[in-house]
Amino acid sequence: MNVLLTGANGFIGRNISAALTAAGHRVTPVSRHDSIDFARMNAPAHWLSHLKHIDAVINCVGIIGETGSQRFEPLHTLAPSALFRACEQAGVRRVLQISALGADETAFSAYHLSKRAADDVLRGLDLDWFVLRPSLIYGKGGKSAELFMRMARLPMIPVIGDGLQNLQPVHISDVVTTVMHSLTSRESRKTLDILGTETVTFAEWMQWMRRAQGLPPAPVFRIPFRLAMAIARLARHFNPMLQPENLRMLQTGYRADVQPLVQFLGREPLAVQPRLFFSDAVHTGRPS
Repeated sequence: MNVLLTGANGFIGRNISAALTAAGHRVTPVSRHDSIDFARMNAPAHWLSHLKHIDAVINCVGIIGETGSQRFEPLHTLAPSALFRACEQAGVRRVLQISALGADETAFSAYHLSKRAADDVLRGLDLDWFVLRPSLIYGKGGKSAELFMRMARLPMIPVIGDGLQNLQPVHISDVVTTVMHSLTSRESRKTLDILGTETVTFAEWMQWMRRAQGLPPAPVFRIPFRLAMAIARLARHFNPMLQPENLRMLQTGYRADVQPLVQFLGREPLAVQPRLFFSDAVHTGRPS
């Protein structure tokens, strides 16, 4: 199968590309590294020449925070929507969209709303689509995981408020396995949340990260939400992940029913294990 993969050099995209290649598929990458400015590909005509001889499309482009040149609407909504409409015109029927847990009717952040807008466009087209909504993804090379790992090494772990925000982290290998199943499944036109079976608090997750790094449990330093927001307004200029809106998303916490994913995969997602924090999708020791 010839697969056009956008965001091929990102954390999710790299792992999907490796799995596709290992399975014998041909990958046509689309990213800034391939001299393609995704943000400017905002009309179906921009995509049609890229879809020749393509059998399936996987969109992995995503940013967690905006910078001067990287904005949610062009990257999450306009370009993907143009790509999906071009697929319909070109007869490329199998289209997978990597969205995000929380990009649903409860969405309030610019991040989630921009993802949901493209999801809705895809769901409205006559295509064999999948909208895949991962939870917090961990594994080797993930930017958010690396940030949290650094925070977890501190003598005291900083948490927002009481640190009891709910998370259902999922390993990158389960995200990739779901993508590979979606690519060849007889089913289609499905929206699937991709998440782990275990619900942990943010404070517990940080302790897991300490354990993965061979460190003992550490005391928790609670930062009042208003103070954390004030700090984030300054810190966002140094790290786009430290956006006030990202703190609001963390404070909200996101949970979903894992059973639809279990039924689709025919198994449960991987349980959290220390070694998995340093493992990518093709080196978990468990076949896809």
